[in-house]
Amino acid sequence: MHMQKVISGKGLILVLAAALSLSSCKNGGLFGKKSAKSDVTGWKYDDKNMGNFHVSKVKYPKAGPGLVFVQGGSFVMGAKEEDVMGDWNNVPRKVTVPSFFIDETEVANVHYREYMHWIENTFSNDTNILNKVLPDTLVWREELAYNEPYVEYYFRYPSYNYYPVVGVNWQQAHDFCIWRTDRVNELNLMKKGYLKKDAVKREMKGAGADGSFNTETYLRNPELIQGRSKPKKTELRDVNNKPRNTVKMEDGILNMGYRLPTEAEWEYAAYGLLDQNPSPRKKESKSGEELRSNQQIYSWSKNPSGMRDNRRGSWQGKFLANFKRGSGDNMGVAGGLNDRAAIPGHIKSFFPNAFGLYNMSGNVSEWVADVYRPMTPMDGQDFNYFRGNKFQKYYKNSSGEYERDSLGHLKKVDISDEEVKNRINYQRNNVINYMDGDSTSGASYRYGVSTLVSDKSRVIKGGSWNDRPYWLSPGSRRFLEEDQSASTVGFRCAQSYLGPPEGPGFKEGNIFGKRKQNSRKGGKKK
Repeated sequence: MHMQKVISGKGLILVLAAALSLSSCKNGGLFGKKSAKSDVTGWKYDDKNMGNFHVSKVKYPKAGPGLVFVQGGSFVMGAKEEDVMGDWNNVPRKVTVPSFFIDETEVANVHYREYMHWIENTFSNDTNILNKVLPDTLVWREELAYNEPYVEYYFRYPSYNYYPVVGVNWQQAHDFCIWRTDRVNELNLMKKGYLKKDAVKREMKGAGADGSFNTETYLRNPELIQGRSKPKKTELRDVNNKPRNTVKMEDGILNMGYRLPTEAEWEYAAYGLLDQNPSPRKKESKSGEELRSNQQIYSWSKNPSGMRDNRRGSWQGKFLANFKRGSGDNMGVAGGLNDRAAIPGHIKSFFPNAFGLYNMSGNVSEWVADVYRPMTPMDGQDFNYFRGNKFQKYYKNSSGEYERDSLGHLKKVDISDEEVKNRINYQRNNVINYMDGDSTSGASYRYGVSTLVSDKSRVIKGGSWNDRPYWLSPGSRRFLEEDQSASTVGFRCAQSYLGPPEGPGFKEGNIFGKRKQNSRKGGKKK
């Protein structure tokens, strides 16, 4: 009798297991997930009988290699101290910056040499391309100084591997960001099986423009990309229920592009205002304080209006940045060097700010994306401010085909004013000169003709190892022509972030539970 009960119990377990299995196969199972369906048509997603329309799970961008997340917000952009230069080109103004990613450090010599290694091997038959990306090491030369060791060794010697690359102009920094995007996405596709693992080997054996991977080309004309493959296991399928061998941006596998940060992004990130908030939101259940303004001068969290660490201990009195203390004083006296760096220092020297960013004040000044104008941002937008838009589209030849340039990027052409004349948000292709002067004059100055400022003048931010403290304030701004370089100017890359502004894991917007109109009790669903 007892044996019968045991057997009956086992039989019952088997019956239940079979039932669950069938249910799982049919509906996603008790512990599984039912097929998602459209809210507007009722059609199921990822269903071979309904066209295999694929909708990826909600994914928020993660920081790519070398990047950190910067939570956006409002801040006072511009000068926070006396305008000793008297040029009045950084008038304080409140703006809002959306959340984004930015490099933890400046791009270092070793990073740029990696770029050159790829260029040198991929374009081995075209020395002109390699020459165009070489940093100008002659920026170290001075007429009355002996800097030849830096000319010869600063960029290549291993002891300077993790020192910021200098002698790179704006265009070179811009192209480096594109290259970095392509290498990151190329690796993403190889890991997922959508590119053959030997693709890079073939690429770096003189493949040139036509044989190299480019993200824009892959998205718009994947047939031009060599080495594509179909992974053995994939949820991405075509209308015939066969595995896709091409990834789309909406699949959530490709990273958004690296780029130079805008002036507003760079300045906002440099201040690191997160540390000035007495009670920031660190988890969903907490509200956080709302601050209305910021008045700190420098980028560090402790003593943000002074040059030295004011905390008691071994670091008390130490300089917080690599800069020039005074005439002839780049690092102090032997036995007690003040900033311990005569030239640019290690990219992770000194304290990071509240966002985890190193050397946003001092070490090297940095390129940003913006075209320079004296009065900006007074005459710009107060949300996501940027000057430098010149709208373009991808070029198609007479056969309707995309073409690649000498670096393997898709060719672009300017959008004509005729194409946009009926739009309500913009009517010009080139808006670099939009509202030149102040916010009311609408004046158009003869930039590049009667002044030193032109459409090729790019903003540089942050002071350098050879600058006095005034230039270390993130609000200070200068310019350099985009085809020029200096021993005091480097760069770091940024990447856009699309998702909840407080970051992945947080909600977007204040979401309240259902409640009666006049009820004080919220959060309970009825």
